[in-house]
Amino acid sequence: MPELPDLQVFSRNLIKALKGKKIDKIVCRSKKLNVPVKDLQDALEGAKLTKVVRAGKELHFSFDNKHVLGLHLMLHGQLTLSKEEESKSLIIALKFEDDRFLSLTDFDGLAAPTLDPKANNIPDALEVTAGYLGEKLSKTRTPVKTVLMDQKVVRGIGNAYADEILWDARLSPFSASNKIPAEKVKQLTASIKKVLEDAEKQILKARPEIISGEYRDFMEVHNARKKKTSTGVEILQKPIASRKTYYTEEQEEY
Repeated sequence: MPELPDLQVFSRNLIKALKGKKIDKIVCRSKKLNVPVKDLQDALEGAKLTKVVRAGKELHFSFDNKHVLGLHLMLHGQLTLSKEEESKSLIIALKFEDDRFLSLTDFDGLAAPTLDPKANNIPDALEVTAGYLGEKLSKTRTPVKTVLMDQKVVRGIGNAYADEILWDARLSPFSASNKIPAEKVKQLTASIKKVLEDAEKQILKARPEIISGEYRDFMEVHNARKKKTSTGVEILQKPIASRKTYYTEEQEEY
């Protein structure tokens, strides 16, 4: 599933390719759309794209008529930009005035478009503070990795980057959240921003035009092809709530 750094890069490249372009036609086959397809077409056909931003794990496309289209790619959603509308596993296709189609496909059918998604006051991972995070962690014994991935606590972090962040902070993913000391929470908060911002740079460097998929060859621990980290320590694997979790003995457990 694309996570925060992936979506940051997607949004950057999509607005570079499509800013100022008008939508001529929309085809939507999603069963998860929050409004009738006709309402979506009436709202967006003829509107010009002004902005694409990441909002948590979604992409939000803003238009000059104040409407917003949210796209959640879920686990297997794929975006393509081409001269032809994708037909197989199509969720939604936007035909722009330059005759290019932005298509979202998903063989699971779970990727979801939303017209004018509601505002969300859950803090983004890049903006979360140690005070906020410490307060949330103090209220539960749930493993810290599970809390980091909870989109009702912090938006944008998924399975892969939770492992990377916890390794960078040298904090065990199995730690009981309410046992983590304040200084370690500060370190964790710093690692969140550091790891996510560095990952965005790595993706842009390796895949500068990417608008879909995942590039994670640079990852330290969440990497099935690696046996040891750059520090020379063996990478271990054990599930947390059925989630594949990579970690090392360097990470302190509380």
